[in-house]
Amino acid sequence: MSGEATHLQRAGSPAFPGRASPVNPRRRVEDDGGPVKDKATRRYAAGIDRALSLYDSALQEWADYISFLGRLLKALQVHPPGISDVPHKSLVSQRLSQCLNPTLPAGVHQKALEVYTYIFSLIGKAGLGRDLSLYLPGLSPVLAFASLSTKPALLSLFDTFIVALDPIALRPALKAIILGLLPGLEEESSEEFEQTLDILQRLKKEVAQEQQDEDHVQDASGHQFFWQCLFLSTITSPSRRQGALAYLQRSLPRLGKSSGPQNREIGREQERRQKLSDEVEAVTSPEPGLLVRCFVAGLNDPNLLIQRGFLDLLVSHLPLHSEVLRRKVSTGDLVKLTTAAVSVVSRREMSLNRRLWTWFLGPKDPPSNQKPETASPKRADRPDQDQGRQIRYFRHYGLSPLSQGILDLLETKAVTPAEKARPFRVALALMDRWEIGSLVVPNVFLPALKSIWRYQKTARTSEEFTEVLRSANGFFDGIESGLIWDELSNKLLCATSMEVLDTEDFRERLDLTAFVIANFDLQEEEMLLCHIPVLALSLLLKSQALISQSKTKNGEPEALRSGNKVIGTSLPEIVKRILMLVRQLMDILPGQPVAAHEAGNPSGASPNLETENQGFLMKTEEYYRERRGKAQSSDLPVDRSVLGRLMLSNILQMIKQKLCSDEVGQTLDITISILDKACRKLPQSSLLEVVEILSDVQEAAKHKITVGGDSVNQLTIITTLVSLLETLRAALPAISQDHRLRLILPDLVSALWPYLSPGNPKSNVEAVRCVWRIHSLSVNDSLVESCVTSLMVGHRGIDIMDIESARRFGILWSNSNSSFGSHTGRSSLIPSTPRRGTAIDRMKEEHMLARPLLLLLGLLEDNQKEMFIFMSGWLQSLANIEVIVNFLQGKLQTILSDTADTADASFGVDECLYYLRTLSNLVEQTPEEIWPSLLAKGGSEEQAEQLVNKENYPTTTQTSITTICLKIIDEEFEAKHSGSPALSRLQQTAVSLLGEVVLRSLSISEIGAEIESPMLTTLSRSIRKADHPLQVSLLNLASVWLRRRLSHAKGNPSPSHRRILSGDHGSPKSLSQDRLGKEEQPPLSAVPPALLLDCLLQGIASTGSQTVLGQWIRFLNFCLPFYISNIFQILMPISDRIIKAAESIFEDLQASFQRPDLQNTVAEEPINAIVELLNGLEQVLAQAHDRLSEYETSEASIKTPEQAQGFFNSMVSGVFPSDAHKSRSATANNRLTVLLCFKDAIKLCVRIWAWGAGGSKGASRELAISSSFSPISVRLRHRVRRILEHMFAAESLECLETLIESWGSSPRADKSELASPVILNLLHVLEGSRPRNTIPAIFNALYSRTNPGALDAERKSMLTSELSDIDIAQFLVQYTKSLEDDAMDEIWLDCMTFLKDVLANPLPHRQTLPKLLEFTALLGVKVDDTNFGDNRKRRRELADLFLRQLTATFTTKPLSFPIDVSAKSQKPASEHLRPLGVQGEMTDDGVVAVLAAIVPNLSKILVESDRIITALNVLSTQVVLPTLRWKSFPRNVTAAFLDLLLFMARAPEASKVWRRDIGEAFNDARFFCEHLYDLASTKWLPLLSLWITSDKERMNELLLRMPSPTAAGIMFGVGASSARLEADRRTQLNLRRVATLLLATPTDSFALQLGVIQEKILDLLNATAASSPSSATRAEVYTVVRALILKTSPVRLASMWPSLTTELHEAISSLYPGHSNDKYNIHCVVHACKLLDILLLTAPEDFQMREWLFITDTIDAVYRPQGLETCALVDDLVEDLDASAGATHSAAVTGPSPAQTESRKPLLTTKSLEGIPREKLLDRAIRPFLRQMSINAFEGTYSMTTFDWQAAFDDVLFDIFDEKTLV
Repeated sequence: MSGEATHLQRAGSPAFPGRASPVNPRRRVEDDGGPVKDKATRRYAAGIDRALSLYDSALQEWADYISFLGRLLKALQVHPPGISDVPHKSLVSQRLSQCLNPTLPAGVHQKALEVYTYIFSLIGKAGLGRDLSLYLPGLSPVLAFASLSTKPALLSLFDTFIVALDPIALRPALKAIILGLLPGLEEESSEEFEQTLDILQRLKKEVAQEQQDEDHVQDASGHQFFWQCLFLSTITSPSRRQGALAYLQRSLPRLGKSSGPQNREIGREQERRQKLSDEVEAVTSPEPGLLVRCFVAGLNDPNLLIQRGFLDLLVSHLPLHSEVLRRKVSTGDLVKLTTAAVSVVSRREMSLNRRLWTWFLGPKDPPSNQKPETASPKRADRPDQDQGRQIRYFRHYGLSPLSQGILDLLETKAVTPAEKARPFRVALALMDRWEIGSLVVPNVFLPALKSIWRYQKTARTSEEFTEVLRSANGFFDGIESGLIWDELSNKLLCATSMEVLDTEDFRERLDLTAFVIANFDLQEEEMLLCHIPVLALSLLLKSQALISQSKTKNGEPEALRSGNKVIGTSLPEIVKRILMLVRQLMDILPGQPVAAHEAGNPSGASPNLETENQGFLMKTEEYYRERRGKAQSSDLPVDRSVLGRLMLSNILQMIKQKLCSDEVGQTLDITISILDKACRKLPQSSLLEVVEILSDVQEAAKHKITVGGDSVNQLTIITTLVSLLETLRAALPAISQDHRLRLILPDLVSALWPYLSPGNPKSNVEAVRCVWRIHSLSVNDSLVESCVTSLMVGHRGIDIMDIESARRFGILWSNSNSSFGSHTGRSSLIPSTPRRGTAIDRMKEEHMLARPLLLLLGLLEDNQKEMFIFMSGWLQSLANIEVIVNFLQGKLQTILSDTADTADASFGVDECLYYLRTLSNLVEQTPEEIWPSLLAKGGSEEQAEQLVNKENYPTTTQTSITTICLKIIDEEFEAKHSGSPALSRLQQTAVSLLGEVVLRSLSISEIGAEIESPMLTTLSRSIRKADHPLQVSLLNLASVWLRRRLSHAKGNPSPSHRRILSGDHGSPKSLSQDRLGKEEQPPLSAVPPALLLDCLLQGIASTGSQTVLGQWIRFLNFCLPFYISNIFQILMPISDRIIKAAESIFEDLQASFQRPDLQNTVAEEPINAIVELLNGLEQVLAQAHDRLSEYETSEASIKTPEQAQGFFNSMVSGVFPSDAHKSRSATANNRLTVLLCFKDAIKLCVRIWAWGAGGSKGASRELAISSSFSPISVRLRHRVRRILEHMFAAESLECLETLIESWGSSPRADKSELASPVILNLLHVLEGSRPRNTIPAIFNALYSRTNPGALDAERKSMLTSELSDIDIAQFLVQYTKSLEDDAMDEIWLDCMTFLKDVLANPLPHRQTLPKLLEFTALLGVKVDDTNFGDNRKRRRELADLFLRQLTATFTTKPLSFPIDVSAKSQKPASEHLRPLGVQGEMTDDGVVAVLAAIVPNLSKILVESDRIITALNVLSTQVVLPTLRWKSFPRNVTAAFLDLLLFMARAPEASKVWRRDIGEAFNDARFFCEHLYDLASTKWLPLLSLWITSDKERMNELLLRMPSPTAAGIMFGVGASSARLEADRRTQLNLRRVATLLLATPTDSFALQLGVIQEKILDLLNATAASSPSSATRAEVYTVVRALILKTSPVRLASMWPSLTTELHEAISSLYPGHSNDKYNIHCVVHACKLLDILLLTAPEDFQMREWLFITDTIDAVYRPQGLETCALVDDLVEDLDASAGATHSAAVTGPSPAQTESRKPLLTTKSLEGIPREKLLDRAIRPFLRQMSINAFEGTYSMTTFDWQAAFDDVLFDIFDEKTLV
């Protein structure tokens, strides 16, 4: 409130002689029932009592009311002489007030007013002043609904008696009197208007008389209290606002400065100003804020006429230049007023806007304190002068508050998009008047943009944000571009200043500008040609200034400082953010926006760049300062050509600075991007200076990338430099010929070489890409080739090349062929597709990798070196080896063609020998798996054109090699080259190569000698010594030995065909289909020695090199057939060793992506290592499973004759299976071993699959920046998918159970979901796990746990997974949910057969029947969405099965609730389900949750109404009734159960099923308990709303259950007390039921029953402590009234106010010290206080005219005059309580005041009283509550905050369900 209001003069406890003081509230209660002394008085009182008794018995029609009033008037007229008091005056006033009910006819009202007139005449002025609190509440509301014939009598009553009262009597009731009279002013043409206006004027004078008598001065200052009450009435009562407006228009003094003529006498002028000052003082004292809030309320009124009227008042009586607004009103109040005024523009009403502009721009004549302007001789200049004056007026008086008001609107926490968009629409509307908009918009533009930017983060949905953004765009488009970029550029350029830079503010401004660029239209020509280029260049210059200013003496960047405060953001981060914004700005610019007018420096001499930059900044600042909002496209701070040159020069300067600094890679890439965009938008002639930057790039390539540091950062630097070179070449193609470029490229290739290491897989792809980009930059085709070759050879020479170099080349080769086809359009070595280009282009690509590849292939000569081991393994892992073979073939063809044309005997022989030996070595190392397909392939067509004639080119590789070899050993060739010393070796090599081709085609080998013991002993020793070459040699020897031994054991050698793996190169085979032929199985005599297995295990476990690991895996695959007889004994250790090795490598691979700081921690080639291990694991499992299948087949041959097979053919007949043919122990053990190994392998595969699918959350950041993750994950996922498909084909049931187990143990993202979707997605991908295969397997898994005897042996599970039948059922439901609807056609027959078998014997499935019921419901929903086959028949069949299954669910296992139900029953339904693998039963809550999920879809499942009714009857009988009738009710009621009931209630077919159940539960005495409170608002109330809406007569039934209070028959007797308690309890429960139904239904749902409800309430309020029911039910009666107030329109409660006011008065008066009333205990008083609190919060307009009886509702609540005795009940009671307690204050437990909160909430709630003992309630709760009631009510009105309806609703609901308060 205003701080200037403290000057109000206080009365010093005046005596007020001869005046009637208002009655003391306590004395009112005591005097009314005092003893009568004489006989005449007693007779008089008895007559009145008899007349009053007629009201309760004889009133049926309106004539009865008139008769009653006539009897009462006669009784009053026989008063004894000298008696001026009225006996039973409280009851008389109450009955008279009830007779003024608006529903009664005018005749009753007139008769009541006649009685009022007589009483007022009888008691006189003093008596009326004393008893005004009794009679005025009934008269105040009448004028609002009085008829035309009644109004004159009523106004006459006010004029004659009430207005004539003493001011001290009128003061507390003044607001109520004003509210009662204002309806008479609503229509100016009415007859009562003038009379009402006169009454109000007299009332104002009478109230002012009090102050004037004290001061002995007659002026207008005494009108203060009247005006304050009038303003309060206008604020709180919208229906009286029209009348208040009419009074203000006639009586409100003009609060603006005088604008009259200046030629009056000085004395008269001072007198007039003094008079005006008194009027202003009267209107604004003691609280000027009420005046402002009066106007705010009027301007916010939804009535257009009221808004227009208050705007007229603003213009005429309260202009912006008035002294009231400038001096007396606070700044915040002025902002509130202007905000309310400007809000009218949202109505788009011209009449409102015209008045608003007039108020903002001021009157036509200048204020009187301003000197009149000299009249211009030209009348044409007058409009300009007026506009100038209006602008000055608005700038001086209205600009600041209006701008602040819009800013406050922007900062308001809006709930809806319309509220958030409101300030943008207001600002846009203000721009219609440029005099206002041009001044306001600059102040609110940036805050408006910040508001919409922040709302983007807080908006609940994108649609809401889009709606607000649409309004913001309209506002943005209406602003001049000069203003937009002036604001943005000024803020940005200031933000980048080192002196004023603040981190958070800086980031906000940059983010805001980026947001504007992304979301607003910036395509205006002026923006594109002027403002955006200027801002981009300015930001570049400022970023350069920041870099130069922030260096310390040592050259290190210092932390940013703001004053003396150090800011944590580093300078490179700030510069980076600026440059990113510049890049965004450059993206917007069209082509060559700064070169429209070519104008350069004609002299050719360029001035100093720094000088030009400073000049540009100065011109820019001056440009925006002087031409704000007026810049045109042809008007720039500098010429466009100069602007382009400056931009390019500064970008190059910044790049040079970065190249010379230590932070090359931090912001250089962004600067290069800016340079690229700038070069595209500048003419070619202006780009010549970019060549000079090559020297700086050369220096950076030499020094910066050789310094040790973070490898990731170094790679970023290299990539950035390459990007810079590409940008330079794109700008100037001639730069490719520069000698400096040829010096830079080798350095870059050398720097990239370490990033090709296989131990750093996350950088491989980026490094290879960069190498190819460098190759494309080079003019010399062999430049990169020579660099790579020199890096491989180094200074050691080719003979001692290290393996690491070879591995790096392998990475370069593999990634070039797999990832860069899109870059070059062909293979890196030989083009794979025809290309329209020159031979130079093709030669350039060939020269890239040719020489390094030949160097590596030459290492195959010596198999004793470790490089040979690497090359052998590398070649066997290549997928594109045919490229190398074709390349070597082409070379040989070319050489042979050249030698045929020459006579030199030695020409070409050595070269041919070299290539031939290389090809021979290559063929030897070619994997056997791909050799058949390789021999069948031919060379590319383009290769044929390049190397040999197309017609002579061979068709296949096999024929080509054969032709070459035959030509070399040809007699003619030998004769021609007989003189060459290398001819013999050439021929030997050719023969060897030809033999290899023939050998590999026929697959024939010979047998070697026995070297068993020495070989294995040496092999074991080499493993311990880690001698890799020796290991490989020995493995080759062992392979030959084993092959010879196998051939010798068979005696009939046959071609040895290798098993085709399902790895990277082979065709996938099923585990059960890809077994060795029967003739290949070694006999028992061919079992290898025991030491061989130890060597295998040691070799797999100790391998540290991927090359040796591949050799060991291949050797293991070769050895497996020799262990076929004892495969089950070795299966577990071998598979375990392989899985552990794969897990170890995989974990290291994961860590390398999760933590980029870990270097060289993974295997040398982790991807190939994992793939090799998976290949070996698959082969081991395949051999074991094939052997197991043979055993089972052989044992099955001795079984009983084969029976007919079919799906579940024996489910029913095999319920009691025979015990014959029990499982064989040996076969069962073998099968268990195989399945356990399968299980471990599946878990490994699932883990790899989940990581590839993005399951590694910790790697999200690194995965986003590394493009290497994609090819790695794709390869691994492809491999594990193949393995899983093969295992599913072999053991689908056991594999599926393992996946289910993994599904249940996987992390859950959401508790509502049972498990991670990774497993479900995997099942959908696997070919062998299609729905037609998976669903039967799930059925088998379920039957294996519920009824295994019903399954064939082949379909039973070994139960290796810790899964229960409920786990399987849960997975079945989730899997079915994930299926497409079209999959129903595949699984329909299987599902129907399964469900029928379950229903044939449901007892074994009793635990899973609820989940199977949900499964059936899912089938019904999906079938409803599809259309296949005979859909109607299938749906009918499914509906029958569903009904049978529903019945069986409760027949086999009825619901059984425990007696003590804990709080866990309130958890979500998904949490009631037991964890997977834990044995137990499905809880009843889980069953109910399943049913609640099914019921909404019953119409889709059952289709027909009869079936739906049957299902609902079953649910009602088996679920609803047992739950509601159980002993533990209502504690067994859960949210899921209520959801089920709610869905049943909304089903049209269940109209009669659920109502009975709900009625029984609602009428249960146990219903109201705290346990149901949490469910009441969201569950029970909607349910009860449906229940009561269907039959509202239930409310009447409830009311009839409550008997009227009576004392007959219970006064004496033994059972009197218990009978009274029982009656009280029944009445309490029924009252709570009534209140619950009121809260459950919409507003005014019981309008027709309202009279009966009120009658019952008034009836129960007559209860006493001795009646039955007793007064103990009063608290529940008050609760019902609170519910009525919240859910009933105030106009319908008019008849309640008289009785309710009396009841509240008596209840609160019972707290007076020494006053005893057994009807009101402390609990009743607490609820009475709550009722009063709700009334004050909701403020019904009829109650506003009665609230002065309880609290001080005027300004006296804050500014109470000294010595004024309060007549408000609450204030007087508090004073007495404080006096009796000996203290004036006590600790309050109520909530904060309305001024401290955004909404007004109840002060006294049940939760706030928790923990307070009953005997301490008065002192610790009630007394503090009453003390602050008046001040809180006033502050709530003053703050104009909204009422928190939900908080009051929750408190009433909590009281209803509070079982502790029941008797």
